[in-house]
Amino acid sequence: MLIFIILALIITILVIKKSKTKLQKTLNETVSNLNKTIREKDDIISELSKYQDIIDVQSKCDELLSNAQNEAELIKKRYETLLTFAQIEAEKIKEKSLSAKKQMDEQIKIRKVEYDNILSTALEQSKQIISDANIKAEEIAGDAYKALNNHKELEQKAKAMKNVIEGYGNKYIIPTHGILDELADDFGYAEAGIELKKSRQKSKFMVENGLAAKCDYVENNRKTTAINFVTDAFNGKVDTILSTVKSTNYGVLKQKITDSYILVNNLGEAFRNAVITPEYLQARLDELKWAVAAFELKEKEKEEQRLIKEQIREEERARRDYEKAIKEAAKEEEMLKKLMAKAQLQLQEANDQQKAEYESKLIDLQKKLQEAEEKNQRALSMAQQTKSGHVYIISNVGSFGEDVYKIGMTRRLDPLDRVKELGDASVPFTFDVHSMIFSDDAPKLETELHKIFNKNQVNKVNPKKEFFKVNIKDVKSQIEKMGIQSKWTMLAEAKEYRESLAIENEMKSSEEFAS
Repeated sequence: MLIFIILALIITILVIKKSKTKLQKTLNETVSNLNKTIREKDDIISELSKYQDIIDVQSKCDELLSNAQNEAELIKKRYETLLTFAQIEAEKIKEKSLSAKKQMDEQIKIRKVEYDNILSTALEQSKQIISDANIKAEEIAGDAYKALNNHKELEQKAKAMKNVIEGYGNKYIIPTHGILDELADDFGYAEAGIELKKSRQKSKFMVENGLAAKCDYVENNRKTTAINFVTDAFNGKVDTILSTVKSTNYGVLKQKITDSYILVNNLGEAFRNAVITPEYLQARLDELKWAVAAFELKEKEKEEQRLIKEQIREEERARRDYEKAIKEAAKEEEMLKKLMAKAQLQLQEANDQQKAEYESKLIDLQKKLQEAEEKNQRALSMAQQTKSGHVYIISNVGSFGEDVYKIGMTRRLDPLDRVKELGDASVPFTFDVHSMIFSDDAPKLETELHKIFNKNQVNKVNPKKEFFKVNIKDVKSQIEKMGIQSKWTMLAEAKEYRESLAIENEMKSSEEFAS
């Protein structure tokens, strides 16, 4: 029993010893792990110790920021105080400146009056100095100084004499339409005639009241004689000039009157400077202007009336053409109907061999009847439309040269009749047709084309002539842009002209060979 107890005790001691050893091992491991952890913490603390200064700086920044905010509040309060003070001072300065400005304005007014007085005095003194200088110059230079002052006047006299001797040529030509452009669109011949009458009455009034001329004679009788002499001489020349208004250009006539004024005044110097006044010269020039305007407007109205009458004649010819075409078409229809009725009877009575022939004849007659009806309907339709017609583009190389085209309009049923009419004895060669364009409103189309090619007109004075210096390709391109399709012949045949050139060359060759 004791043995079992001892054995149990020994086993217990062994178990306790083994457990103690295991516990000691565990404790040692725990202590080792704790020491390792402590070392790691020490390492971390050692690493973090480097950032201690940053933490201190952050604290310092917070402190500085707080101080700056406090300082800013103080500065803001000081600024507001200074601003208030400045506003008060500005108001005081503004009041002082307004007062100073008022005083300055008063001073300026005083100085301006003084300046005006000084300037007036200076001008008077300068005039006197110039007058004294002129007198002194005349005393020193005599006739030479006077000749220098009269240089321009002498040049005008020489130019006037040269014009009278050599003629005026083309150097003074002024387009007459320039005068008409100054007038209103509705200004007609009658109004121009009224203005011409007024200008003549003004000239007459100036002569009757001694405003046409002047001279240095004191004695009334001599003065009257001298003034009448230069006035009659000038008026005689001007009246002669005005009588040529119908045939001479406005610019040339104006220069002739101006030259007459200069030459008559030159002759009048011998009668104590008896001269025509510039005002009377202008009055006579106004007469010229209105005389030319009245003549040109009258011619313009005549031309318009001529064109209206020509248009009426053209429309009358067209009407007759339409009526003739309608009658002929109706007559043709009637005849064809009779022939068809006769052919139908023949067809009914014909044998089998003849039927084919009569049926073919009936078909042919039916086709001709349809064409006649269409022709009749077309003529009737055109007669009812007052604006329908053809716009033509034609050329005449032999008469007018290359790239010159007439753009016109006709209402004839056969528009080529108009082209043949234009190529009559008034031109040496016939016209070539480049395009014949039918339009429901031919006058409108013609007007549009004339406006487009306005700058290309050959006759700038009379646009009704309808001739244009332009490339045929440009005309074709423009018409195509308008959406109008038509047939074109781009090259002018000019048959008669080219054959005439060939004959002329042969004649020259024959003459050279004979010689």
